Amino acid sequence: MKILKAIFLMALAVCALPIQAQAPVKIGFMGVMSGPQGVLGEDMYDGFMLAVEREGGKLGGVPVEVIKEDSQLKPELAVQLVEKLIEREKVSIITGITFSNIMMAVQKPVTDREVFLIGSNAGPAPLAGKLCNKYIYFSSWQNDMQSEVVGKYATEQGYKRVIAMAPNYQAGKDYIAGFKRYFKGGEVQEVYTPLSQLDFSAELTQVAASQPDAVFIFYPGGLGINFVRQYQQLGLMNSVPLLATATVDGTTLPAMKEAALGVKIGTFWSPDLDVPENKVFLEEFEEKYNRIPSQYAAQSYDAALLIASALKKVNGDINDKKAFANALKEADFNSVRGSFKFGNNNFPIQDMLILRVVEDDNGQVVLKTIATPLKDHQDAYHQECSMQ
Repeated sequence: MKILKAIFLMALAVCALPIQAQAPVKIGFMGVMSGPQGVLGEDMYDGFMLAVEREGGKLGGVPVEVIKEDSQLKPELAVQLVEKLIEREKVSIITGITFSNIMMAVQKPVTDREVFLIGSNAGPAPLAGKLCNKYIYFSSWQNDMQSEVVGKYATEQGYKRVIAMAPNYQAGKDYIAGFKRYFKGGEVQEVYTPLSQLDFSAELTQVAASQPDAVFIFYPGGLGINFVRQYQQLGLMNSVPLLATATVDGTTLPAMKEAALGVKIGTFWSPDLDVPENKVFLEEFEEKYNRIPSQYAAQSYDAALLIASALKKVNGDINDKKAFANALKEADFNSVRGSFKFGNNNFPIQDMLILRVVEDDNGQVVLKTIATPLKDHQDAYHQECSMQ
């Protein structure tokens, strides 16, 4: 009897012990958070954290800890930061990454350590093709896709002579390559400028002199603000149509205002998309941050939902890397863009849109969807990916 009583008391003692809380999954969020391009990284971070904070610090019901780092647009620093995140902070996932030169610098140090990399902006061509990797997924797009849709639109408009301008780095080359791939029956003059250049007066003087049918640009963040303002100030907006991608969006339009009226943009997402999750996202983002989100926020919000869907499927056990990878690949979540699925290279297959900058009925400068030239579009490099 005494033995039974002792066993009973031991059982009660065990039951009375506090249940150990599930250790949070650590996620490193890296973006450009400072300088002229800092607004892009901050918008990405805000979009991601909107989903985390909605769940009270969880994703898919699993506690997460998000550690924020500023790459400062410096590849060498970015490599040091991911090494710190992995070795010291013990993160299981790294997400964000604003610029392609940073993505190319960090992808190998991350994947060599079997850490998952969920890109929510930059999608350089090599990672869609020969350098595709089972640890890398993208919630955004492959760089070329946003300019391919502009090339298709320019062809449909009957343009014959186009000047294409971009910063001289990986993404700039990807975007112009994408435009040329879908621009048929015309001539493209390529102009590359330093990534730090903010004065485009010399290049725009040449545009005014040559009078092409259109100008296509990729100038993100502060670069785009300066370019569009200078373009409008020189009177080019009324004589030479301006086509753009990743230039005029929710982060830059408030600064450009009426100077951007008439610009046409290639992208995957718009605030006016009639998608249930998009409406929820817009309402919550505007309420929390008191501004309209950009595509940078939208695709990072989707990155959080993607991670949440995978964590839920594996009950937070990210150590089973194969199971977590399979769960990511399923992409079982409601995207702000509507339909979302991964191609063989872990880049999205999605509709690509053309937006136009217009004034709404209240006199506000907004983005309006005017066409969907490419439906269920897949990037040009997926056949080079041998990943099984």
